[in-house]
Amino acid sequence: MERLRPRRRGEEAALRGAYDEHAPELFRFALRSLRDRGLAEEITQETFVRAWRSREKFDEGRGSRRTWLFAIARNLVVDAARARKSRPAPASSEKTGEADAAEDHSEESLRRMLVSEALESLSEDHRFVIQEIYFRGRKYTEVAEEAGIPSGTLRSRTYYALKSLRLALEEMGWPDE
Repeated sequence: MERLRPRRRGEEAALRGAYDEHAPELFRFALRSLRDRGLAEEITQETFVRAWRSREKFDEGRGSRRTWLFAIARNLVVDAARARKSRPAPASSEKTGEADAAEDHSEESLRRMLVSEALESLSEDHRFVIQEIYFRGRKYTEVAEEAGIPSGTLRSRTYYALKSLRLALEEMGWPDE
């Protein structure tokens, strides 16, 4: 039992460091998404509570601590937004088009960050085909010719690249929506 205490103290110190480094950014993300200061504070705190409870699941090989924390926060924000929609809103807090746009912007920023980090975890070949086919919109035949491989091989590689990307995103906390 005594051998576990130093490890736990180290984990607590790591969590404190992560809180100091990422809490302000997580709070701003929750505040922009929900437009409710109190709820944003709760989301920020709950993010670190959940991170502490599932700290054994975190693997730096899958993604950064920042991305992991943002994935937890995103799930909490989505849950809070859904809970809010299921209750009637107070008459004084009608959303404006600007609030909706800010919410969409923060959601898109988080998606881009997660996808970018997930792409970095893929092999160079898989990353190449996804970037060329999906992000640059190039044709299979064109990319296959440039890569010097048959088109069928490129299609197969794309299938497995997408499968790997999906797995990487799930490991980072991407929801199955």
